[in-house]
Amino acid sequence: MFEVLKPGLLTTIQDLGRFGYQKYGLAVSGPADGYAHRMANILAGNDEHAAVLEVTLMGLKLEVKKSAVIAITGGDLGPTINGLEVPMWTSVRVNEGDILQFTGARSGCRSYVAVSGGIDVPEVLGSRATDLVGKIGGINGRALQKGDILRAGPRADARLKGRRLPWYFIPEYKSHVHIRVILGPQDQHFTKSGMETFLSSTYTVTKEVDRMGCRLEGPPIEHVEGADIISEGIFYGAIQVPKNGQPIIFLVGRQSVGGYTKIGGVIAVDLSKLGQVKPGDTVTFSEIPIEEAQEELKKQERLFRILQATC
Repeated sequence: MFEVLKPGLLTTIQDLGRFGYQKYGLAVSGPADGYAHRMANILAGNDEHAAVLEVTLMGLKLEVKKSAVIAITGGDLGPTINGLEVPMWTSVRVNEGDILQFTGARSGCRSYVAVSGGIDVPEVLGSRATDLVGKIGGINGRALQKGDILRAGPRADARLKGRRLPWYFIPEYKSHVHIRVILGPQDQHFTKSGMETFLSSTYTVTKEVDRMGCRLEGPPIEHVEGADIISEGIFYGAIQVPKNGQPIIFLVGRQSVGGYTKIGGVIAVDLSKLGQVKPGDTVTFSEIPIEEAQEELKKQERLFRILQATC
């Protein structure tokens, strides 16, 4: 399907993740931006769990070895085919000999390339997702390398070409993101002043941001006594505050457990925003009732079901 001419900064194969193994110390993995991943698969005519390429920032260059339909979603990393710009959030046909390349980030941090039929690599513990720490999934548990050959599964109908996601469903990737959170489970470990600081301050994304987590820098969040707790499981979107008062948001490649207080958790529909932040971007937080967060998730899932059934 594709031959990797240049692997780019970091390109991995990701499906929706490897569930049920955190208790053994394995990361869930999966896409940093689940919304873009799922939309790419819908546009390419795939089941939303199909494996796609997650491209980070720039540099990926592929040669098409066999004609197919693809869709590129997520951040705009300047995709081109044979030097011409490729429309994003649209299914397009690529032909044998075409060169697909990502020239550099214009917005966001990660793009998703779905190919009709899905990227075909062996499942490991029920998933094709690349776990870079556990070194499983994808191609030998690693990022793509020059010379890798990527194969696709059985292809869907060629009439997929020209599918386009309506503009109002396409996210805007800006340098500032607002994140809604549900407070807890250790919010009682923070002073009233600390909670106010968290919910009223602007935090800057540091250079320590990757698939595992996002370390922020800004006004320190004050604890009542200390930051240490008995180590417990870390959930996707957990916002941990160590003793320096600087929040850390845990993402898809997170470790299984942690021993610092968690002030809150990012609601499910906002998690994809964090998959697109870069160093220097800014983040603010607000509290949302759990019932409202559940309604937002139900609304998003209804959208996916409708698009999957009608596209």
